[in-house]
Amino acid sequence: MSNAQRYTFLAGILIIAIFLRFYHFTATPPGLYPDEAMDGNNAVEVAETGHIQPFYVEDNGREGLYVNILAGMFKVWPVYEPWMIRLPAAVAGVLTVLGLYLLVAELFGDGPGLLAAFLIATSFWHINFSRIGFRAILAPLLLTWALWLLVKAFRSISARKGLWLAVAGGAVYGLGFSTYIAYRITPLLFLLFIPFFMRKEGFWKRTGAFLCAAFLVTLPIGIYFAQHPADFFGRTAEISVTSAHSPALAFAKNLGKELLMLNWHSDYNWRQNISGAPELAWPVGIVFVIGFLLGLYALWRSSRSQKDMLPVFPLLIMYAWFALAILPAALSDEGIPHALRSILMIPPVMTFAALGGVWLYGIAKTRLPWRWRAGAAQALAAAFIITVAIYGYVDYFVVWAQNPNVPGAFNADYVAIGREINALPASTPKYVIVNAGGVLARGVPVPAETTMFITHSFTSADAAAANIHYIVPGSATDGTSTIPAGTPRGDIFSIN
Repeated sequence: MSNAQRYTFLAGILIIAIFLRFYHFTATPPGLYPDEAMDGNNAVEVAETGHIQPFYVEDNGREGLYVNILAGMFKVWPVYEPWMIRLPAAVAGVLTVLGLYLLVAELFGDGPGLLAAFLIATSFWHINFSRIGFRAILAPLLLTWALWLLVKAFRSISARKGLWLAVAGGAVYGLGFSTYIAYRITPLLFLLFIPFFMRKEGFWKRTGAFLCAAFLVTLPIGIYFAQHPADFFGRTAEISVTSAHSPALAFAKNLGKELLMLNWHSDYNWRQNISGAPELAWPVGIVFVIGFLLGLYALWRSSRSQKDMLPVFPLLIMYAWFALAILPAALSDEGIPHALRSILMIPPVMTFAALGGVWLYGIAKTRLPWRWRAGAAQALAAAFIITVAIYGYVDYFVVWAQNPNVPGAFNADYVAIGREINALPASTPKYVIVNAGGVLARGVPVPAETTMFITHSFTSADAAAANIHYIVPGSATDGTSTIPAGTPRGDIFSIN
């Protein structure tokens, strides 16, 4: 494949990725989930106060990178709309497509790299989380780029270039610890580099540069967790299978469900999936199984000193990545299968699917029994590409986005309340009675965060400026009795 062909294909894939992540962006998904709004509200507060934190304790605690990116955006562009919170996720989604191409092309070649990039670009699983303002979308992005940079560092002939690539890889990798809980298991993945690269000149120096850069970037959140260990262990302990009656049996069941989520049935939460649908479109699911088994066969042949079908190190990296990524969901006891908690699985799953697809294409091109087998193979490949692309669009924008369950999954009613409040004059006192349950954030249940963001009324100062009063019945600060008699019903709102 020539450079011109490679760049043309890659440009086309990136255009598809951009389209699927930004088309109808300001309205899909509808509403704003409270977890997204919580990030947005914290970010607005940081933009106004300058008080950046590595970890934000509200809403069960959240690593701070996504919030701090948002804070920089709100500092420059204070727009209090749902799409603003989701903008970094969409950009991260596109960059993950590019990063996966670079990594897979470096490990397996251009063909698998381009196909893996196309499959993740058109995957409902990845499209959906690229259009929701959840911090987890940064985890596969940063791990993918960190691995590519480190592989390039160890393979570089230039000592200086190799060192700088290692520093960049360590910095990118270190940022990942400020994204999502599941990322914490990934250091085990990098142990695989030792037996394959330790004899290369400059290995230990580049390894040291990688580790130093990662350590320095991770230091702020590391210091925070050292000072607040409960925040490090709290959420993990709450959802662990260790609280189950039989932890080993619970883990085995969860693991089975997580494996079946790819091709059989998956997450029932409409916020995270087409309820119950498998994470992979059926053509992708087929080539994933083929690629996964093909890789195992290649490793078996290698162990018997037979000719390598596929390179060993890249395969081991992908199998280890897959295994480590499935563990956080399998070890939790929270709504399994769980598409979000399994988000780090996406890159290796798409890589195995690409390996299977490229292998099938090669078989068709050389072994079909009729004369025009090369043309037939190309036609089959084109049909596969077109089918998968259509699946990505239809699954997200038709099947999922138009389903009546989706607005409720994103609390669209709370956004509507916020818009009603915004339509009233600032001089008019507005009273919001919060009857919804959930954890509290500064004394108010988290579901109210959506309305707070839309109305720019999260902090006491902003609420006072907007003349909005939040009331939690039954709380120590219950203010229902302070609503002035005769207040128009149109000035009183309820979040239920």
